[in-house]
Amino acid sequence: LISPDLAHLAGLDNAAFRVLFQASPVKRAGRDRFIRNVLIAIGNSGEIELAAQAENLLCDPSPLVRAMAVWALLQLLDAPAFRELREKHRSTENDPAVLAEWGSD
Repeated sequence: LISPDLAHLAGLDNAAFRVLFQASPVKRAGRDRFIRNVLIAIGNSGEIELAAQAENLLCDPSPLVRAMAVWALLQLLDAPAFRELREKHRSTENDPAVLAEWGSD
């Protein structure tokens, strides 16, 4: 992919991922690991407008994706905005890796 649309890629569900990468070795990595990598790119981008895509993934079924969404948001948001999201989502999270990314107060 050349100059990928990170917002679009972050929104891929499993079916759309399989269609997009049907003839690509990327498909073997699987959707969750691919989205993890997209979230790393989002977090490193410094583009605050991509925070909405990361926030949408806080409810993803995959703990791998949720944990990396938290990491990306930590990179993009200011401290008060991140704390607000943490208070909203941490109480319903049960995966240790995701909770570790949320950190403590």
